[in-house]
Amino acid sequence: MKREEALLLIKKHVNNKNSIKHMLALEAVMRSLAKRLNEDEEKWGIAGLVHDIDMEIVDYRNKPQEHGVVGAQILKERGAEQEIIDAALAHNEETGKERKSLLEKAIYAADPLTGLIVASVLVLPSKKINDINVTSIQKRFKEKAFAKGANREAIASCSEIGIDLNDFLGIGLNAMQDISKDLDL
Repeated sequence: MKREEALLLIKKHVNNKNSIKHMLALEAVMRSLAKRLNEDEEKWGIAGLVHDIDMEIVDYRNKPQEHGVVGAQILKERGAEQEIIDAALAHNEETGKERKSLLEKAIYAADPLTGLIVASVLVLPSKKINDINVTSIQKRFKEKAFAKGANREAIASCSEIGIDLNDFLGIGLNAMQDISKDLDL
């Protein structure tokens, strides 16, 4: 699956602009992680881009175990690589997919990181991602009441891919700063 095809698929299944921005953010973070880990940047980026392809199809609140499963089926029907399909399943622990590959572990850790970073930016007076630094995000990470939906355990699982938390926060922030115009941040 090429990026252009992935973008068309997203536009077909996802209408919410903030959801699309989240998917673009995860694509950027996954590409940066792939580069850091000497992995396939295109594959990792596409996995990040399409991971939530089913978010408007599945009733996530009432049937969280289906989020990722439906997406994996869509991706399979479109001929996506098995590694990308597995990453869509692995990003949501409710599917029961054991995270085995580096890609699966990375997407699981990076998915909530994008939310933590966005929430950290939105409390700034400027609401600009270039006005925040890793130290500020580290402080927000420690505040359990802040951005409760950003699973801290999942983010901290970055150690499973050989990257410590501070580096991981920096990689995520830098990747998202690089596409700040696409994120409207």
